[in-house]
Amino acid sequence: MGKFNTAQTRPQVFSPVAGEQTPSGKTFEGGPGFARDTKSELFLYAVSRFSGEGSFYEDAKTGDTRYRNLIHKATAEDPSWVAEFLRWLRADANMRSAAIVGAAEYTKALALADTPLHERTAPTGRKVINSVILRADEPGEMIAYWTSQYGMSIPWPVKRGVADAMLRLGTEMNYLKWDSEGRGYTFDRLLNLTHPGDRKRSNQRIRGGWQGDLFGHIIKAKYEPATEIPESLQTLTRRQALMKLPVNERRAALEPWRLAEAGMTWEALAGWLQGPMDAQAWEAIIPNMGYMALIRNLRNFDQAGVSDEVAMKVAAKLADPEEVAKSRQLPMRFLSAYRAVPSDRWKWPLTMAVNLALRNIPTLGGRTLILVDTSTSMHAPMSDKSGLARQDAAALFGCALATRCERADLVSFSSSQYYYNDPAGTRTRVYPLRAGESLLAMVDRWNREGFFLGGGTQTEASLREHYAHHDRVVILTDEQADGNDQVGATIPATPIYTWNLAGYTHGHAPSGSFNRHVFGGLQDSAFKMVPMIESGVNGRWPWQVSAA
Repeated sequence: MGKFNTAQTRPQVFSPVAGEQTPSGKTFEGGPGFARDTKSELFLYAVSRFSGEGSFYEDAKTGDTRYRNLIHKATAEDPSWVAEFLRWLRADANMRSAAIVGAAEYTKALALADTPLHERTAPTGRKVINSVILRADEPGEMIAYWTSQYGMSIPWPVKRGVADAMLRLGTEMNYLKWDSEGRGYTFDRLLNLTHPGDRKRSNQRIRGGWQGDLFGHIIKAKYEPATEIPESLQTLTRRQALMKLPVNERRAALEPWRLAEAGMTWEALAGWLQGPMDAQAWEAIIPNMGYMALIRNLRNFDQAGVSDEVAMKVAAKLADPEEVAKSRQLPMRFLSAYRAVPSDRWKWPLTMAVNLALRNIPTLGGRTLILVDTSTSMHAPMSDKSGLARQDAAALFGCALATRCERADLVSFSSSQYYYNDPAGTRTRVYPLRAGESLLAMVDRWNREGFFLGGGTQTEASLREHYAHHDRVVILTDEQADGNDQVGATIPATPIYTWNLAGYTHGHAPSGSFNRHVFGGLQDSAFKMVPMIESGVNGRWPWQVSAA
């Protein structure tokens, strides 16, 4: 009988996050630590962390330095890959700061390489910088980052990339919404630094006479506040007319069409009214508010007493598939809003919205064991501005995956080694699934009923306790396992998919082949690789999956 050609033979399948098969280091908790190649470590860091902020095991300075070094190293190895990754990171993964820092450091790395221009084949720094600037406050963010790191000697690729973005984003509405004296780099200063549309410096042209008038007015108004607004700039003209209205006449002008024509945002409205944002004010501005602005203000709508009729329109927009897709909101945003709203009228649309945001999670046949890491390190906040922790992301993705499985066992795990005096050394809780329960209600119950355990991270012990010939195992974790056991060593033939939520240097198991695969990030796109891998197709980077 043949040794290889049997009914059980399966093709070797590879996935992009790859590393060593034998541990060369330790996790922060002392378990065997598996290093990954440069691209893999860079990817996991960028999709899991917010620039300028620390995590449980790594302070902000250490993390930021590691990220910069990884960008430089990856750019030296494969600049085209880095360019594609950074564009995806900003446009699809919606990680703003990491993409801006990455593009700046990519440009710096190209300059340090000192390759003659006629020999360069990599995407230019100018092109990459332009590709990651998608919002009108981001030209200032890019220049501010560069000058904070490298001083006021701004190279031409940075200036030209920012100038290209300003031509693309330079509208009256964006100027009114995003320019502020509270910013270090205001629009007039950016225009003077980068000279967008200057024929002597760029092959890009202004978008029409109105944009030339706008840029000229922005620069002139800085030094001559009383300068007249050009006739082509109707939005600025209408805003000026609103600002000239006596304060006691302004509430009478609260009409959605008038506020829209003047480019009035909800942030500016309270200052213009010089009074409270009551139901009348909110109902006048709500038709002009963007998706994220609506989510941020649901509590304010309730407190002001916005009518049910208007609330129904807001709810319809929140649950609209096209609006959800266009907003590119991280799924965590919906969980945060769900926990913050005081009334029940928003819970259905937020549930619909998060289901749409997680639409890439596939249906998985057979039995799936889902282990959610709720150790103390997973209690660390997602960001300095977030009330959510990494364990909230793990619970959200774990619950979402459980609802798509034919049969799922969902388990919260950590360790009782330090906290519970349990002789067995492990602490786990099986989460009871309820038919028909909505996803956000599941996560809310997870929190309310105490499934966030705390303690150490005994991943392998928890796996041994709950594995019962499942078809696959999914572990949502920061990978900082303790103990001496290699995660999954006792079940080499069963696929283990690790969802990394922190991006540290060392992982808890091999990755990239031999039934061991690692994904990462705060979105659902990589989940699509599970059925691909199980059907014998090599996994690909998310932007390559999207392009296929």
